[in-house]
Amino acid sequence: MPGLTAHELLCADMRSSALLFALTCTALAASEAPLKVKVVVVSMFEVGADSGDVPGEFQLWVEREKLDRVIPLPQAYHDVRASADGSVIGIVTGMGNTRSAASIMALGLDARFDFSQAYWLVAGIAGIDPADGTLGSAVWANSLVEGDLGYEIDAREIPDGWPTGYLPYGRYEPYAKPRKDDKIGEVYHLQPGLVDWAYQLTKDTPLDDNPEMLKRRTRYDGFPNAQRPPFVLKGDNLASSTFWHGKLLNQWANDWVAYHTEGRGNYVTTAMEDTGTLQALTWLSRAGKTDVKRVLVLRTASNFDMQWPEGTALASLSGEQDGPLGGYLPSVEAAYKVGSRVVSALLKGWDCYATELPKP
Repeated sequence: MPGLTAHELLCADMRSSALLFALTCTALAASEAPLKVKVVVVSMFEVGADSGDVPGEFQLWVEREKLDRVIPLPQAYHDVRASADGSVIGIVTGMGNTRSAASIMALGLDARFDFSQAYWLVAGIAGIDPADGTLGSAVWANSLVEGDLGYEIDAREIPDGWPTGYLPYGRYEPYAKPRKDDKIGEVYHLQPGLVDWAYQLTKDTPLDDNPEMLKRRTRYDGFPNAQRPPFVLKGDNLASSTFWHGKLLNQWANDWVAYHTEGRGNYVTTAMEDTGTLQALTWLSRAGKTDVKRVLVLRTASNFDMQWPEGTALASLSGEQDGPLGGYLPSVEAAYKVGSRVVSALLKGWDCYATELPKP
């Protein structure tokens, strides 16, 4: 190139080489067929490493389903882990609705994966209503209700006679009828037949118990389901990014879920992420990237959501924070034991389930 110094010619050559390399990588990526994913396991947190230490929600899936292949996903909270053939992948979304929505959207839009026929299994721990279940229990969700969308008046200022100062969005008294559906993500209903199939398949799964769990549940006199050994059931999940606790908020949760499901739902578990996950999957489904009818949510009970009779909310909450929950490891184990039965059944029946949803 006339008029250019040797240094300028070298720089131009390097820029050309870099551009050619980038274009080559892009072409190679475009020519590779995306992974045809059959099942996505969605976890929300991991304590430390993905394997070899105290497990969070993800570790048992990595180790037992041999999700040894790491696929970088820098645009999300955590890299993807995949089985050797890529038919099963797992992701950790991060805690809270914001991170879960962002991570699932990032994954769903990644061109390296084909999720058009994939089933999504959200499997994580939760608090449980002692009226419905006990520590270590596993709950298949029928519906997911958002707990953070609303108006709030401080409890010290609510009008006399109101049961709560937390109001549905767009309403100026608690649980005003008729319910106003603003279509802003207040509630997500999962596919009933798929949920029933998963429940029927797993309802007799043996679940872990231990002396610490027995000690805790015996405090709940007058709550027969809380005093049972762990079991599998169905119910509805309330998702809010605030870790709330206590019998008054438990009553609010029951009323809130009943209101937003128009009396058809029953609040059983409380967790932080699931409406964020469903919001992302709903929009991805609308874009043709996923099928939101193929979503299951399994929550397992690490703790009760309220105090025992004669106890206080603070004593119960602070006791839960003193160290590892008595139900923590059994609940992590339950999420895998119950959830893996569904994953195995989906893979074994793929010739059918690729195009037709399982039925009870």
